[in-house]
Amino acid sequence: MEVLLSKLYERNGLTKEEIVYFLQHLTPDLKKRLFRLADETRKRHYNESVYFRGLIEFSNFCKQDCMYCGLRRSNLSVDRYRLTEEEILECAAEGYNLGYRSFVLQSGEDFRFTEELMISIVTSMKVRFPDAAITLSIGERSEAFYRALYDAGTDRYLLRHETASRSLYESLHPGMSYDNRMNCLRTLKDIGYQVGAGFMVGLPGQTYEHLAEDLLFLKELHPEMIGIGPFIPHSATPLKDATGGTAQDTLVMIAMARLFVPDALMPATTAMGTLDPTGREKALSAGANVVMPILSPLKVREKYALYENKICTGDEASHCRNCIEMRITASGYKIELGRGDHCSFLSTSE
Repeated sequence: MEVLLSKLYERNGLTKEEIVYFLQHLTPDLKKRLFRLADETRKRHYNESVYFRGLIEFSNFCKQDCMYCGLRRSNLSVDRYRLTEEEILECAAEGYNLGYRSFVLQSGEDFRFTEELMISIVTSMKVRFPDAAITLSIGERSEAFYRALYDAGTDRYLLRHETASRSLYESLHPGMSYDNRMNCLRTLKDIGYQVGAGFMVGLPGQTYEHLAEDLLFLKELHPEMIGIGPFIPHSATPLKDATGGTAQDTLVMIAMARLFVPDALMPATTAMGTLDPTGREKALSAGANVVMPILSPLKVREKYALYENKICTGDEASHCRNCIEMRITASGYKIELGRGDHCSFLSTSE
């Protein structure tokens, strides 16, 4: 096991068989050393910096029917909403006044937000906040759409691959194409976006082999951003009675992903804080280096429920920032409110 940990740290990779063996025989002591090496690796590329992204969840409509998601189209109990362009800009302005220079616009797959409308939103944000980076997280669209939004000034795009296993993917995403998901990610990379991929830990039917495939896929794709969070069951989905993922298992995968893709930007997710009161701080100490405080209007926050009992839905944006800031500082990390680009993009954005 020591040999495998050393290989992972020094060479940033293991074979599928080695990953599975490592996960099967991970002791508490080895886990601590894994987290320490992940933290060291992160500091080598980004020092103690933790980057803020202001999150604007602008629509909870979704055309997809993913088995685990509270926003799935078959969930008729969701109180659906869409923010107007002006409301989105107001959220960004509040975040900008709080010091944020990086915004994430996230929604379900809501095609009411057309290419034309999204170009208008991105263009308006770039005019009003020219020194800020814009990330979209709005699902699968066409190559033409991705290119048009990139040309409009979008800097980054988040599209979790969810699972690199074709069979597991297809069992969880009725009506969706595994190949299209992967093609979207590669198209985004080819266009020039800073791209985010990622997966959930603890999905029903997920094995160590599946997790190994996720890590190997991330190694091959080499995304600029990697989002890893626990599966948390939602009572209005087919997986409502499934056992959820754990914070500890998720921390292990965050640390391993950091060692597989050493220069990635990786969020300490709200889901981690939902499972464990200090989950986000633990994620930072296991290699994460991004936090995403919510800027959405208070009136809609509880309606954007991918999972239940989500934290921070009742906090004002300023309180949310102050709370996370205190947690980060107390953990020994340094807050960065700038664009927070991937290290390979820094020369182009400065």
